[in-house]
Amino acid sequence: MLLRVEWAQVRVIAGNEWRERIRNWWVLAVAVIFALFALAIAYFGSAQQGSVGFHGIDVTIASLVSLVIYLVPLIAMILGYDAIVGERERGSLELLLSMPITRFEILLGKYLGLSAALACATAVGFGAGLLPMASQLGLRDFYHYAGFVFSAILMGMAFLSLSLWLSVVAQDRMRASGMAIGTWFFFVLVFDLLLMGLLVLSKGSLGSTVFASLLMLNPADVFRLLNIFSSQQVQTMYGLATVMPDGLTNPMVLMGIMLGWIIVPFLFANWRFK
Repeated sequence: MLLRVEWAQVRVIAGNEWRERIRNWWVLAVAVIFALFALAIAYFGSAQQGSVGFHGIDVTIASLVSLVIYLVPLIAMILGYDAIVGERERGSLELLLSMPITRFEILLGKYLGLSAALACATAVGFGAGLLPMASQLGLRDFYHYAGFVFSAILMGMAFLSLSLWLSVVAQDRMRASGMAIGTWFFFVLVFDLLLMGLLVLSKGSLGSTVFASLLMLNPADVFRLLNIFSSQQVQTMYGLATVMPDGLTNPMVLMGIMLGWIIVPFLFANWRFK
């Protein structure tokens, strides 16, 4: 199926989604929000300990991870929940489907265009937020921070894939928005509470391998682990090093799982759309 994709048509759909987000200042607004948060956390992140100022990239990333887990998935869900159902309600989807373009190409074009907008806002926002501290960063710090931003983009793409699937399944925009917020609420707030409750009820009998495997069922937790195990100092802050089995602390394994979270919901959306 992928070999028969007309990439020129995919680019047209993706470019239209991208330009629409540029025209309504969406990308700029999100980038400014990310930049302000990154700057505030980098400078005031240690205020509770009685000091302000930049205290190193590891401390900054550890603080930003907790923020990004809430913010990026929410923005991704809001960005994609009406990608298909919105077109259907406006009546433009029937016109689009009457043209010589496949449903897969429509879906892929929309996803790539929205992903590009989200990636640009994330990279520009978090990059600009750390510019005032650039003179205090070494090459290793830049590399570490770039890895954090890249993992945040991947998490956003995973939640965008979920929101696209919801947009295909939902009957109208109102239901799609409710499903999107409910999905965000479950993965970001409820999932870890349920997991902690399961640990308490099991009275410690739940092994580390089972616990780690359950964490893989949440893209937000995969993102957290990607950044925890990228630095020894961050591992010490979170205290998960003794809980996670070695096989699931490998960044390449975690990256593969995150890619699965991007691909699988999109394939379900494509199947339902067809």
